[in-house]
Amino acid sequence: GVFMYNHLQQKVRNAEALAQKYKQQQEALSAQLQVVYEHRSRLERSLQKERGEHKKTKEDFLVYKLEAQEALNKEKQDSMNRYGALSSQHKILKNQHEDVKKQLLDLQLQHNSLKLEHRKTLETHSQKYAQLQQEKDSEVSNLQDTVFKLREESKLLRKAHQEVHSQLLNAQ
Repeated sequence: GVFMYNHLQQKVRNAEALAQKYKQQQEALSAQLQVVYEHRSRLERSLQKERGEHKKTKEDFLVYKLEAQEALNKEKQDSMNRYGALSSQHKILKNQHEDVKKQLLDLQLQHNSLKLEHRKTLETHSQKYAQLQQEKDSEVSNLQDTVFKLREESKLLRKAHQEVHSQLLNAQ
């Protein structure tokens, strides 16, 4: 009985030691579990915070994207309007350029025609001038001859007048 009692007591002590060991392990595991729970709790809070920031960032991005799209559309519309205005202005200027080119061509043709007409008129005037100069020279020559003859005739008439006057004086 004593032997059995000792043996049972030994088993109880072993069981108590084992229970103590298990209790320490349980406490260690419990402490580790507590650390894990706290870590998990921090991670969940961090995750919630990250989700909130992500949501806010996503909303901000959507707002930014919408504003950027509106700005882009506005700029595109402005560019299209400017392009349309420049295109119209280009067409107008192109038409004006064509008109000016046509006017230039017409004026060049008119200038050439007037130049030719001027040359013909100049030649005609030159010929008329030469003819008139020749006629004038001929007339001047004739008039000089006439003047010379009239002077000679005048001398002769004076001489004859003087002779008649002398004869009249002698007769008186």
